[in-house]
Amino acid sequence: MGPATGPATGSAMSEPTETPVTDPTPPDTLTITGIECFAHHGVFDHERRDGQRFVIDLTLGVDTRSAAASDDLRDTVDYGSLVSAVVAAVERDPVDLIETLADRVARTCLEGALVDWARVTVHKPDAPIEATFTDVALTITRRRGQQ
Repeated sequence: MGPATGPATGSAMSEPTETPVTDPTPPDTLTITGIECFAHHGVFDHERRDGQRFVIDLTLGVDTRSAAASDDLRDTVDYGSLVSAVVAAVERDPVDLIETLADRVARTCLEGALVDWARVTVHKPDAPIEATFTDVALTITRRRGQQ
C-alpha cells in the first residue's frame, strides 16, 4: 500500500490500527508503589544483623477486560493478597543482592495466573554508601514463560 493520502481517497489512514502481534504486553497495567518492608538483605554483616528498609514498586501487565465486565474480584488481581505475598517474599531468608531480591518479588507476582509480566523496582534508601544520596533502586521486568 502506498503513502496515506487522506480520507477522501479511502487510503490507509481510514483503516483501523492493529496492535502488533509481537507486542507481548497487554494494554492494561496495575501499579502498586511504596510497599515498605524491613528485611536483612545485603553483603555486609551489619546489614544481615541489623536489617534495613526496602521499598518495592510493582507494575503488572494484567488484562482487565473480564474484571471490568463482571465487576468480580475473582476476575482480576487481588492486590491486597499480592502485597501480603510480596512483603512475605521480601522478609524471608536473606540474600546478598537486590538483583536476587527483585527477581524473587517478580516470581511472586507471576505466580498469579492473571499476571502476564511484572516490572519490579526494589529501592534500598538506606544502603551503606559513604556519600549523601537519596536512593539506590533496581528495576527488572520478567514475563510469564521467560523466567
